[in-house]
Order: sequence, then structure tokens, then C-alpha cells
Amino acid sequence: MKILVTGGAGFIGSHLVDGLLAEGHEVRILDNLDPQVHGPGRTPPSYLNAEAEFLEGDVRDADAVARALDGVEAVFHEAAAVGVGQSMYEIARYVSVNSGGAATLLEGIVARRDRIRRVIVASSMSVYGEGAYRTADGQDAVPAPRGIEQLERHAWELCDASDRPLLPVPTREDKPLAPSSVYAVTKRDHEELFLVTGAAYGIEAVALRYFNTYGTRQALSNPYTGLLAIVSSELLNGHRPVIFEDGEQCRDFVHVGDVVQANLLALASPQAPGHVYNVGAGRAISVNQAVERLARELGSQLQPEISDKFRAGDIRHCYADIGRIERDLGYRPSVAFEDGVAELVGWVRHQSADDRLARVVGDLERRTLVR
Repeated sequence: MKILVTGGAGFIGSHLVDGLLAEGHEVRILDNLDPQVHGPGRTPPSYLNAEAEFLEGDVRDADAVARALDGVEAVFHEAAAVGVGQSMYEIARYVSVNSGGAATLLEGIVARRDRIRRVIVASSMSVYGEGAYRTADGQDAVPAPRGIEQLERHAWELCDASDRPLLPVPTREDKPLAPSSVYAVTKRDHEELFLVTGAAYGIEAVALRYFNTYGTRQALSNPYTGLLAIVSSELLNGHRPVIFEDGEQCRDFVHVGDVVQANLLALASPQAPGHVYNVGAGRAISVNQAVERLARELGSQLQPEISDKFRAGDIRHCYADIGRIERDLGYRPSVAFEDGVAELVGWVRHQSADDRLARVVGDLERRTLVR
């Protein structure tokens, strides 16, 4: 097939391009080479696969989208502005790039619906807000978000009406969505726009909710990228990693190779259209555990700084129930966290990074988004 990957020069997108080319597809990339991700100069990254056709352009530009969709049979929409904290003050840009870009792309797809067979959109675990919980006696619980007053007391855990801590459990796709940041709202827009439009026009649409993806090619100098990339940048620069809250919040760290696996299955499976799937490892790992593992692999003796501060838009616990994607698509996570971190560190050792986190945290504090 001839396939378009928007954001195909980025972290996940470039790995997906490699996977599609390895399966024999013809691939075109549309990417605006955002300087926050790729640095100044708007030069395609050296890791970009030379077998793919590259077009520089913005998904909000209807003419660029039209050129990119010419002759295409399937689309992977990976392009997005990423970053919870930044989205809370660059509201117009995030909505424009993410929600507006998705709308522009979809109008182009609808105009070519006689040829485009399937569209797959990258969503995010952030659409859930808090993950799933149970009470101590085993009852499902859907707690209200933590309020400012609770967070200012450093009472990090969610509790039931009797003030007993709730227990995090794997989050299923049918959990009610409650996005807690502007970024998360735009990712909900992404998946809902694609699924609604696909259903209306008979276009096969699939939404994949990525959990905390990590791996090689992450933008180490982008202070709004994933946790492991940010911590890698801090350690490379001899700085103690800064951890918000107490570091015991849990996440699901999924290797980029497994995210590619999920995308390839979503393209091929007859069961996928019309559905939303979690893409994770199905394993809860605390931020403290993740940072400790990364520091150990890098041979760093620097101890993390537990800030006891909180960031607007953050949630406490969320990790994936991957039963649906396993049953429907045959997905099986193949990279253990320990092995994936070792691979990441092998790559990180040969990189340089500008650690901008302190400046970003200071900016968020001035805006009262960190306190």
C-alpha cells in the first residue's frame, strides 16, 4: 500500500515509517520539523529512513495535506503538539495544531474517500485523566480529580469517602474519559473526530491510546517530551532528576517497538475499524522505580530531587488493561522495561542534550502551574 505518516520525522512516527517500509509498503512523510522537537534549521533528522518520501509541511495547511494525500491508500496520523504543562498556557496553539490539524487532515481524507481505505490516529492515555481504581473491599471506583486544596496538603493519593486510599487497577477502554489538561482534551478530539468522521463516510478508522512511550530517537532537548528522555537529559548534564509529588505515582512504560507493532496490527486487522485500543505494556511502574533504573543503567550516582511540588494537569496513577488489543489484534508486548531501558541508555550515551527543565519549571511556577 501507499501510506502517509503525518509526523513521520518524529520519535514514534519515524519508527513506524521503518516498520511500514520493512513490510514492503510505500511510505510518504508529512512533517513540519518543529524546532522544539528537531532543533533550529528545520533539517530532517539523520535517522530518517531514506526510502521514505519526505514532504515538509503543516497538517493545518490544506494545500500541503492535499499534496501529501495524493495517491495514498492509508493514513497514520502521528503529528501533534505534545506536552501537558506547555498546553496549559499555549492553549490556542495546541488546539490549533492538534484539533485543527486533525480537522484539516480529515477534510482531505473525506475528499479522497474512494481511495483511502483505512486511517489510524494516535491518541493518548491522557484522555482518561485518572486511571481506574477500586476500593479496599473490591468495588470499582471513579474518583473525582484531586483538588488544589488536597494537593497543597501533599495528600497525593485518591481516597474514598472514608478517606481510605483507593487502589489503582488496569484501565480499560470503557472507562469514562476525563482529560485533565488541554493536551489531553485535544487528544480526545483526535480520536473522536476520526471515529465519527470514519463512521459517517464509510472510512475504516482506528484509534490507538498510547501509554508512556519510550525508546531511541526521543528529543532529549525537548523539556516537554517523555519522562525517561527528560531524566536522561538531566543525568547527561550532571543534574539531579527532579521528580514531582513523591515519585510513587504509577505509569505504564511501553517500548516504541511495541507501539509500532500495535500500529501494524491495526492496519492489517479486519476487526480493528471503529474501535479504540490501549497500547501499553500492561505493567505499573512508579516514577521512582523508572528513574532509579535509568540512573543505574547510566552508571549515575546522582540522587533524584523529590520536589514535593505538583503540576497542573498531572494525574496520580494510570496503567493499561491491554486485554482488548490482545484479543482483537493479537498484540503482545515484546520488550520488557528493563531491556528497553538498557537499549535506550545505549543510545543516550552517544547523544548530547540541552537540559532546559529548570527554566521550564520556573516558567510554570510563575504561571502557578507548578506549586
